[in-house]
Amino acid sequence: MPEVIFNGPAGRLEGRFHPAKRRNAPIALVLHLHPQFGGTMNNQIVYQLYYMFAQRGFAVLRFNFRGVGRSQGSFDHGQGELSDAAAALDWVQTVHPDARACWIAGFSFGAWIGMQLLMRRPEVEGFISVAPPANLHDFSFLAPCPSSGLIVHGDNDKVVPQKDVQNLVDKLKTQKGIIIDHETIPGANHFFENSIDDLMLRCGSYLDKRLGLDTPPPLIPALPASED
Repeated sequence: MPEVIFNGPAGRLEGRFHPAKRRNAPIALVLHLHPQFGGTMNNQIVYQLYYMFAQRGFAVLRFNFRGVGRSQGSFDHGQGELSDAAAALDWVQTVHPDARACWIAGFSFGAWIGMQLLMRRPEVEGFISVAPPANLHDFSFLAPCPSSGLIVHGDNDKVVPQKDVQNLVDKLKTQKGIIIDHETIPGANHFFENSIDDLMLRCGSYLDKRLGLDTPPPLIPALPASED
């Protein structure tokens, strides 16, 4: 899990990069939750999504948005963070130029940023959005959404009510040419406390289906204490 530092629009950005073994392997970018509410690239869900892609042969990057950890800059209410994500994707593509496909995964605030990024990058063929904050941010830019993907949230989410996510899903499902899968995890709150295993099982199963994998990889390890 090599530590990497790359240039972003507001200065250096800190990340963790897992290289792929095959030159034409797909790449994935994983985006963390809100920087002002404790969001970092070492959030357990971000870490688990990172390894989910890595175990399936992806070249995968997770990183800290500006002002988080050792990433330079300061919080910019989404606009700067979207630029950070674009710079991160550029960096991965430079390191892994023969990638045949690209995926984006994001948790909460990171899901909002990720879905904006896929609108700008036609090479993104799939996404996983965990607890997208449909009540807190405007998702009307998804008109139309260019890629198929998975939206998953908990039915006990007090931060983002289920009805708001359902409204977003219903809107996206009316669009032609894409397929939106939707998973609701019973009893799960916004941070999926005591439900992360269920969350990752559903995310992994969806990715395996999209990749055409019959045998899923082994379970993802827990985040080491030194990185939590």
